[in-house]
Amino acid sequence: MAYLLTKTLHIVFVMAWMAAVFYLPRILVNLAEVGDAPAVRERLLLMGRRLYRFGHVMFAIACLLGLVLWLHFHIAGGWLHAKLLLVALLLAYYIGSGLKLKRAAQGMPLGSSTALRWFNELPLPLLVMIVWLVLAKPF
Repeated sequence: MAYLLTKTLHIVFVMAWMAAVFYLPRILVNLAEVGDAPAVRERLLLMGRRLYRFGHVMFAIACLLGLVLWLHFHIAGGWLHAKLLLVALLLAYYIGSGLKLKRAAQGMPLGSSTALRWFNELPLPLLVMIVWLVLAKPF
């Protein structure tokens, strides 16, 4: 029972973090397209900062629960190492999104909205690979 509860909570917090991973770059797209509307820009920056903090909290809780699964319930295998590598790449992506948000807050250019839209799609293949590794446990 404890295993299923821990795994369930881990999945829920991963989902919450992934929502932030997918939505923060979308806020960056909106910032790039906002033009000359300071009130809208400030609202988007506020939303982005709050989402970035929220995402870090969700990631920390998901990691803590994953650590419990690994240490207490002895989850192991080569697939886990591959998954953790991909999770590290997703975290780097998320931190990079946060750095772009910080640059936008400082008035620095973000780049084109088209480039940001492509940037927004990068986590999807990583997520698909992570889910596949967890389900298939191929090695």
